[in-house]
Formats: sequence, structure tokens, C-alpha cells
Amino acid sequence: MKGTMKELDQALREQLVTALEGGNAHATFDEVVDKFPAHLRGQKAGLPYSAWQLVEHIRIAQEDILQFSDNREGKYKPKKWPEAYWPKESAPPSESAWERSIAAIQRDRDAMIALIRDARSDLAEPFSWGDGQNLIREAILIVDHNANHIGELLTLRRLLGIWPPH
Repeated sequence: MKGTMKELDQALREQLVTALEGGNAHATFDEVVDKFPAHLRGQKAGLPYSAWQLVEHIRIAQEDILQFSDNREGKYKPKKWPEAYWPKESAPPSESAWERSIAAIQRDRDAMIALIRDARSDLAEPFSWGDGQNLIREAILIVDHNANHIGELLTLRRLLGIWPPH
């Protein structure tokens, strides 16, 4: 094997960061929510969820994964599945609620990236507070989960006739 363990560790960290930032073969979260018309954020267009419900679900789930992953102080409290992970309302209560949710997703994504980049974070060591989870698994979980729902958001935009944005 070429490279040292330190180089392998650094390469893995950078690949996880790249995956969390999104793009590559897919539209990013930021691209899919950019200029999403306010009057369409509560529309389902035949799908089970509206844009608001998908954005909020991404926010809640990602925040939960981040809190679980960075639980060195033992403050993590699990949420009740699925009720606590999905908003009941189809539309955001306000423009500012939509903007706050998007900002929280971006902030928590950046916090997970910082945790991964932190050389003190052992990527592979199972968390003492979990049952086998580690930072690699949780980062991949965010990537996988968000990619699924970003794809749903993009499909919703297509069904609503607002993709690609003009």
C-alpha cells in the first residue's frame, strides 16, 4: 500500500468533506433550494411531502446526527421516530422559518465538516456512547440521507415546473 496511515487518514477526511459538500454527480442542496418560490414551498405536486417538509426533515435529521456524533459531553437525547423528524405542516409558517431552516442545515453541515477535519477526531473509533457507530459511519449517513431527500426536492421542483431554475 502506498502512502502512510497519516496520508490515508487525511485523504479519507477530504473525501468525506467533499461528499458532505455535495455536487459531484448531483445538484447540491444549496442549488436545489436556491430561489425556491415561496408560494410553492407547501405544495406536494402528487408527492407525499412538500419542499418545506423535506427541508425541515433534512434539518432535523442532520442536526440529530451531528449531535449524536459530537456527544463528548453526554448531552445527546434521541428523538422519537418518526414523529419528531417530520413537520406536520406542509408550508413553512413564514419566510424567515424557511431561511432559518436552510441556514441551520448549512451551519450543521459545516459543523460536521469541522468535526471531520479536526485531527483529534478519530474517524474509525466507535463512539463510547453508541453501539458501534463511528464518525465515518455518521458522515456517510448524512451524505446518504441528504442525497435522497435533495433528489426528492429536485423531483418536486421538476413536477412544479421550476427546475432548472431560470
